[in-house]
Amino acid sequence: MIFVNNGVYAMTGGQMAPTTLLEQVTTTTPTGRNSSVAGHPIRVSEVFAQLDGTSYLERVAVNKPAAVNKAKKAIAKAFQRQVDGDGFTMVEILSPCPVNWKMGTLEACRWIDEVMVKQFPLGVIKDVSCS
Repeated sequence: MIFVNNGVYAMTGGQMAPTTLLEQVTTTTPTGRNSSVAGHPIRVSEVFAQLDGTSYLERVAVNKPAAVNKAKKAIAKAFQRQVDGDGFTMVEILSPCPVNWKMGTLEACRWIDEVMVKQFPLGVIKDVSCS
């Protein structure tokens, strides 16, 4: 599975998603996500890590060239593990969404490193053989 996490439902207008950060403004949370109303963001990779049969989970970003190269390697590894029948695999990709975030492209790419990564740390979440 490839999971693109930009914190919003971007294709349908930028509504709050399960991964929307606290205080992040969306079309359905114009004053920002409030934990007492909408709960906290879900760390999808960490949730899947608890399930039996999950063999490989990694969170990467695509906000700069080196990160894109790392994302390509993670996707290739996940696909190979699936081909090998090694269990469920997923790569979560932190991706900018300048339009819905109402930021310039460079600002959105920096925002991933400065804000998103604090909630969704990059790296391998789980890597075990299930076969």
